Amino acid sequence: MTDFQAFLPDTSFALDVPATDWRDAIRKAGDRLVASRFTTDAYTDQMIETVEKMGPYIVIAPGLALAHSRPSEAVLGTGLSWVRLSTPVEFGNKANDPVSLVIGLAGRDEQEHLQVMSAIAGALTDAKKTEQLAKAGTPGEVRAILES
Repeated sequence: MTDFQAFLPDTSFALDVPATDWRDAIRKAGDRLVASRFTTDAYTDQMIETVEKMGPYIVIAPGLALAHSRPSEAVLGTGLSWVRLSTPVEFGNKANDPVSLVIGLAGRDEQEHLQVMSAIAGALTDAKKTEQLAKAGTPGEVRAILES
């Protein structure tokens, strides 16, 4: 059981916010990681650079991007951000665009990175939970759905 309260505090959330494009969407997810003291601004730049180099592979399901980069000095602690966009944006992933939910992931090391990634992926592979998460109105509701 993952403690989503520790990895996903209230400061990690931005619900129904606008983004001009995929870079802005990732920047918003990065801003929430910084606000929660999981990363520095440099990690946000690294997440954007990862997509510029590797393409939109972070769009892992219809409407969902898992923004991340390798563990680095810019990661202060392991955690997540949760950014639901008011209007979906295109990342360039034909199968899963447009994206309305961007989850930022920061891991201090490979083990913690994978631990949090697998916990969140487990919750997001459930279609019923994904539908509930899209409608959740508060950070507490999101955490409750993820932990159920």
